[in-house]
Amino acid sequence: MEQKGDKVYRESFTCSICLDLLKDSVTIPCGHTYCMNCIKTHWDEEDQRKIYSCPQCRQTFTLRPVLVKNIMLAALVEQLKKTGLQSAAADHCYAGLEDVACDVCTGRKRKAFKSCLTCLASYCENHLQHHYDAPPLKKHKLVEPSKKLQENICSRHDEVMKMFCRTDQQSICYLCSVDEHKGHDTVSVAAERTERQRELEVSRLNIQQRIQDREKDVELLQQEVKTISNSAEKVVEDNEKIFTELIRLIQRRSSFVNLQIRSQQETEVSRVKEFQEKLQQEITELKRKDAELKQLSHTEDHNQFLHNYPSVSEPTDSSSINIRPLSYFEDVTAAVSELRDKLQDILKEEWTNISLTETEVDVLLSEPEPKTRADFLRYSCEITLDPNTANPWLLLSEANREAEVMHEPQSYPSHTDRFTHWVQVLSKESLLGRCYWEVEWSGERVDIAVAYKNIMRAGNSNKCRFGFNNKSCSFKCHSSGYEFWSKRKLSPVSGPVSSRVGVYLDHSAGILSFYSVSEIMTLLHRVQTTFTQPLYAGIHFYTPGAKAEFCKLK
Repeated sequence: MEQKGDKVYRESFTCSICLDLLKDSVTIPCGHTYCMNCIKTHWDEEDQRKIYSCPQCRQTFTLRPVLVKNIMLAALVEQLKKTGLQSAAADHCYAGLEDVACDVCTGRKRKAFKSCLTCLASYCENHLQHHYDAPPLKKHKLVEPSKKLQENICSRHDEVMKMFCRTDQQSICYLCSVDEHKGHDTVSVAAERTERQRELEVSRLNIQQRIQDREKDVELLQQEVKTISNSAEKVVEDNEKIFTELIRLIQRRSSFVNLQIRSQQETEVSRVKEFQEKLQQEITELKRKDAELKQLSHTEDHNQFLHNYPSVSEPTDSSSINIRPLSYFEDVTAAVSELRDKLQDILKEEWTNISLTETEVDVLLSEPEPKTRADFLRYSCEITLDPNTANPWLLLSEANREAEVMHEPQSYPSHTDRFTHWVQVLSKESLLGRCYWEVEWSGERVDIAVAYKNIMRAGNSNKCRFGFNNKSCSFKCHSSGYEFWSKRKLSPVSGPVSSRVGVYLDHSAGILSFYSVSEIMTLLHRVQTTFTQPLYAGIHFYTPGAKAEFCKLK
């Protein structure tokens, strides 16, 4: 209502000609008021007719009225200008629809200057002053204005959620910690924030290092493009010198060879640039991820931080390039030189084609297979077992990392993914890219396997058994040694028997390797094949009491 009144009040002091506030206001005989310059300009246009009119009521005057400044009205207009600016400044202090309003203000609320995580209220600058002056309030946590303060209140107990349950991964209040979360692993939200912040910073450092590595790789590829181009240019120059001696006889052949060189150059440069573009895209994605984590790390509200906290995990694709020194197009020069020496004799018999020996730029976006355990741990992944796949004779741990063969079957619900005969279980997580995990086993015999998700589950057919079909392979561990089974074929394996076996997978390269884990990683068996689907980690047991655990590596 105040704004509407101000508008009407302002329109009363507006010139109907220029539609702006009156300037040097004058009132003409009919009672209407205008800017002095506006009405003078209007009447100047009517001078020829010698009849002067009011632009609003159209009343006419035979004599041009004398204009005298309306001093009182001019003073009111000046006052309106001042109060209008003050009103605009005041409006800026009040909360709009998108702003956080002060919870203390009555009537029209001002914008909040800070939100208090202790009071769970927002305050404008005036009402916030007590938090700076009153000793009890000085200890309160003030953050930037937030509309989500109520999300910090426990919906069950109407208490501030100052605790975090690590067991259930959620914020709780103190009453929750002694009620439905009794016995759970609980800490303060500040402590959990500190822990997650530490993980976040480590993740950011890793990503930043990846960015630096990728930028170096891009520079290396740029240099490779120059090397290819320079090599091609040099060969073209050499060919021109050689073919000058034979230009009349082999001009067409010379052109043909040059075209081959150029075509090969284009192919090689295109291949390298493709890898370069891929690396550049990865750098962009890593920078975007780093920016997201940076923004999250600056969140002052612990609960909002934990609510938005992503799963901190290393990107699986960590690679660099490896360019082997090649001769590129030098073979062409050698072939043409030899042809020059033999040309006279060859021309007497028949024409001999000169073919360009293909060269290949070996730009590998994969680094050598890791050698030390620290190298393998760069690709470590979290693996948990899927209860829906577990054979009834298996008992899984609470965290679903360990499985043990029991003397009696468990009462699992019926599920289409469950292995009904073979005492086996698969992981929840699918495995792509480069992955590494370790299995701690005990008992007479345990099989460490990988399988496609569409392996058969029901029945005692070999189509369901790890290592006895084309959808899985199995690394058998027992006290006397190892065996590897794939497609029902046995491959003997020699090496030191270890209760912990490491598994390294490079899905795109088709590499699956098994290692004896110790200070020095000992390769037990390596498979080179082609994987057409995502893989899942699996375990196969034989006798009661046998156990296997997917070790936590991070």
